[in-house]
Amino acid sequence: MDSERVLALIPAKGRSSGIPRKNLLTIAGKPLIAHSILHALSARRISRVLVSTDDAEIADVALEWGAEVPFLRPAELARDDSPDIDVFRHTLTWLRSHEEELPEMVVHLRPTSPVRRVEAIDRAIEILSADPEADALRSLGQAEQSPYKMWRLDSNGYMEPLVQIDGVADCQSLPRQRLPQVYWQNGYVDVLRPRAVLARGSMWGERVIPFPIEEPTFDLDYPEDIPAVEQALQRLKRGESLGRPDSPRHAV
Repeated sequence: MDSERVLALIPAKGRSSGIPRKNLLTIAGKPLIAHSILHALSARRISRVLVSTDDAEIADVALEWGAEVPFLRPAELARDDSPDIDVFRHTLTWLRSHEEELPEMVVHLRPTSPVRRVEAIDRAIEILSADPEADALRSLGQAEQSPYKMWRLDSNGYMEPLVQIDGVADCQSLPRQRLPQVYWQNGYVDVLRPRAVLARGSMWGERVIPFPIEEPTFDLDYPEDIPAVEQALQRLKRGESLGRPDSPRHAV
């Protein structure tokens, strides 16, 4: 139902290791964070857009582009190693303390994935809304590299399998076609119910719906990613196809 309370949450910390001040970097004529804000504002099923940041300048830019910034995130929740769940728990706890109702669903839009189709956001919300037993929905694509052929080093420096298949002695030597299909979570769009975070202590809870994206996805983590992201944004603007996915980094 369109009357559902659906919050878009856009986490945007001030510091970043790959590109300094990345969330304010101009990409295709706009600050990086503005792309996700505009996606959320354009989505039919989203009723509110909130940016969680520790940075006053990012807060000002977010407000200029139409998002709410009702608080500044504590610095200890904006480190490079701060997990997503701490950001979501802080936001939901703040909302529960300061407002009457929590949203029924929260849409996680990462600024570093600015190449999105708004209709995909609405479709993801509709799918989770239709399944009240599910705690979350996550976008994904097929992983090209199988963990069943991956290794790690033990404390003595010898190789040991990263994962194994029950009852199969040497799955690392099986043909790829005989291995279980695995998927790569690509960060395009995730949707969750607040109970996943507040009651289950998880970003996906106990039941999570897969949401495949049938075209390449693009992340902006390093300077060398900028040309591909800007070209993809231009293709979207012209209504062109993004093609087929061809690597785990630009996966589905």
